[in-house]
Amino acid sequence: MNTRNVRVWDLPTRLFHWLLAVLVVAAYITAQIGGSLIEWHGRVGIAITGLLVFRLVWGVIGSTYARFADFVPGPAHLWAHLRGHWSGLGHNPLGALSVLALLGVMLYQAVTGLFSNDEIAFSGPLRALVSSDTGDWLSGLHRQNYWLIIVLVGLHVSAVLFYALVKKDNLVRPMITGMKEVDEADARPAQGGGAVPFMIALAITAAVLYFATGSFIEPPPPPPPAAW
Repeated sequence: MNTRNVRVWDLPTRLFHWLLAVLVVAAYITAQIGGSLIEWHGRVGIAITGLLVFRLVWGVIGSTYARFADFVPGPAHLWAHLRGHWSGLGHNPLGALSVLALLGVMLYQAVTGLFSNDEIAFSGPLRALVSSDTGDWLSGLHRQNYWLIIVLVGLHVSAVLFYALVKKDNLVRPMITGMKEVDEADARPAQGGGAVPFMIALAITAAVLYFATGSFIEPPPPPPPAAW
């Protein structure tokens, strides 16, 4: 059987994947240790927010297999995959659902974190925009969603191991090199996602981060001088 290497994952998609993995681990560690590291937890959360925004934009204007239009599965594709009849490059239908679920819960975690507080010394950059009760409510949602993230990340890693050990399909190597070995004669390499879309995605990400960091919020006035 003749096989060949086909470009599947572009560099921005691969960088997003591995940077997000590193930052999620960093967010977990800083949250667990707490104390002075809670400030770093907030910074990591901002970085994750930027990554997620970039990925959402890249899912529209990026290269072929990074686009949501290519890998979001319909019922027919999902059923074909469950019966072992699906073939294609990029995310398989179940993998696509996993990616969408992870993006959803990560975005939820990032947004709630922007308005959260630890009831001690840390407040999210947009905490001043909501009432105290709303901030406490969003903080609770932020803490509760942590467990869902752990479950989904665990399922994601388990699926990668299953494909590697049982189905003999290494999903990690293409996410490192960008290339996948295929035997389909009609397999087409990824197209698009060049410098111009990349710069557009970065510009949109920078604009969203400007608001996410609360840079537009006026600082509170200094307290009046103490009377003698």
